[in-house]
Amino acid sequence: MKWILAALAIWLAWRFIGRARAKVSPEMQARAVLGVSAQADAEAIRAAHRTLVAQAHPDRGGSADLTRRLNAARDLLLRGG
Repeated sequence: MKWILAALAIWLAWRFIGRARAKVSPEMQARAVLGVSAQADAEAIRAAHRTLVAQAHPDRGGSADLTRRLNAARDLLLRGG
């Protein structure tokens, strides 16, 4: 009986997490990656991107994947989400 309750709890948690993730738009994800608010203008987005890329760039010991994510987030927000 305990395993049934455990399986039910895991299934319910999986369903809840899946729905919670579905509510996050790509624009919200991009803003979270760059750490900018919904009111940030193009200059604030560019400034946040420059700061983060300077820290995460592969030439400075950072990650190429993170740099790609930062660039994609900037591009999405600057073209209007």
